[in-house]
Amino acid sequence: MTECKPEQFQFHRLGNREVVAQFDGGDITTDAGGLLLREVEQRTGIIGKFAACFRDYRDSRFIEFTVEELVAQRVYGIALGYEDLNDHDRLRSDPALAVMVGKEDLKGEHRRLDEDRGKALAGKSTLNRLELGSAAFSIDRYKKIRRDDEAIDRIFVDHFLQAHDEPPSQIILDADATDDPLHGNQEGKFFHGYYGHYCYLPLYIFCGEFLLCARLRPSNIDASAGVIDELKRIVGPIRQKWPKVKIVLRGDSSFCREDILAWCEGNGVDYVIGLAKNAVLIREIDKELKKAQRKFQKTGKAARLYKEFQYTTQDSWSRKRRVIGKAEHLEKGSNPRFVVTSLSSRQLGGRYIYEHIYCARGEMENRIKEQQLGLFADRTSTATMYANQLRLYFSSVGYILLHDTRRLALKGTALANAQCTTIRLKLLKIGAQLQVTVRRVWFRMASGYAYTDVFADAFANLQKLAVMRC
Repeated sequence: MTECKPEQFQFHRLGNREVVAQFDGGDITTDAGGLLLREVEQRTGIIGKFAACFRDYRDSRFIEFTVEELVAQRVYGIALGYEDLNDHDRLRSDPALAVMVGKEDLKGEHRRLDEDRGKALAGKSTLNRLELGSAAFSIDRYKKIRRDDEAIDRIFVDHFLQAHDEPPSQIILDADATDDPLHGNQEGKFFHGYYGHYCYLPLYIFCGEFLLCARLRPSNIDASAGVIDELKRIVGPIRQKWPKVKIVLRGDSSFCREDILAWCEGNGVDYVIGLAKNAVLIREIDKELKKAQRKFQKTGKAARLYKEFQYTTQDSWSRKRRVIGKAEHLEKGSNPRFVVTSLSSRQLGGRYIYEHIYCARGEMENRIKEQQLGLFADRTSTATMYANQLRLYFSSVGYILLHDTRRLALKGTALANAQCTTIRLKLLKIGAQLQVTVRRVWFRMASGYAYTDVFADAFANLQKLAVMRC
């Protein structure tokens, strides 16, 4: 039989030399930095905890991949930048990803079927069956893995609590909704007038950089819908472990609803929430607005003044509440803004609350962008909301894994505050040749890698931490 030679690619000459490329390098990976992700997982166990929320009803005699291996393959793939299931038809042959997942048969030499040999990991069809399970057990012979959403939601909160050695004196819970554009006929698809397209309207709750809630919702609802239920399940465990911690809810005017404000007041949760402007509120700060305008005209620079007052709506609020008004004048004109808060004026002044507490919620919006854009939380293209919620969970666990890498491995390094996409580009995307021997799996990483010092520091930081999993 004749041997098939790999296709050669002839590039522009370099002086007198030809420049030729072909795909015959053997076991080479572009994701050697993923070994650090595996070390983070060994110390936090987030993927293992996530996988434990699934129930496997498959016949063990006929399976080659455990649920934990399937879940790990999907989460690591997302963290490494592979958003599609189709990517795994190539990735299943990558021994580096097999090391991360924990498959000892790195080359797939002992697979049951001849066509699968040489491929250590699961293909797109197997992973697709994991995603397309239904909420209720069915007799579908191909979809026998079920998940427990309540258990998954709990691990986000538990992970946040376990990440702190000492209880903080105060935490701020940031709630926000965003659009997740849809381009097909997915279940729960509706047109949203504000965003101007068909979308889902997922709800996120963060505490700093810690993700506590990622709930997929249709877009034909109020942005605040369901937030009280989420707060109940989040605040309860936090109070149980940290009974003295002060909790503050922060959000934009979409969350300025009587039921939310009243729930916070009745459960000892403070709030700093945006308040939509109206004619009555603007009249309250009319003098300050005129003064700010005169100051701007005199200096040519943005001018702002603050005023506090008690305010209630005509019929939707049950009581008067403290409102802080910002009278601002910019080059484009007057820019009045308002927030309502339960924080006492004896504790904090209005300017401080607005500028240092409320405005800081912009960081939470960065975390949403990080997950939406960098970890493909908007890849919700399956037919059902149940399956798309699982995709959002995969993205969320991928975010937590990279955030753990940032806070544990990259502490004190040049990438300590890097976004997930930067961490992926500079720390995870390392070319390496793999050599498998009886006793070792060698990752011979590229000598020209530009961030070896950061990699070494990250590895050293992880070695200081106890391993939770064997």
